[in-house]
Amino acid sequence: MLKMMMPLKRYAQFSGRASRSEFWLFQLFIVIVSIPLYVLGFVAGYIDSQALALASTGLSLVMWLIFVVPSLAVTVRRLHDTDRSGWWLLLTLVPIVSLVLLVFLVLPSTPGGNRFATAAPRD
Repeated sequence: MLKMMMPLKRYAQFSGRASRSEFWLFQLFIVIVSIPLYVLGFVAGYIDSQALALASTGLSLVMWLIFVVPSLAVTVRRLHDTDRSGWWLLLTLVPIVSLVLLVFLVLPSTPGGNRFATAAPRD
């Protein structure tokens, strides 16, 4: 649980490296937090409740605002761990080409030091 929320502690730290487990566990944490909000939105649509739909949308917006910067930061650190610049994150703006970014995020860490940090984080 501690590693899942590590990016929240390193909220806006774009320097350094993030291990695969740190990155993917944080993504899992975001999914786990999102599920109740999606269910709430589904129920709001099913029972045709505008108040519940508004609450679901508001909570989703708050969740997005909380997680957007840590998510960007951990993704940049993960790219650094594979010895790539954080500018590769711009690939998400190109629909099919963004799959290359997914491959980079799945790759193992570069052994030893690289241009972004001296020691690789432990997985």
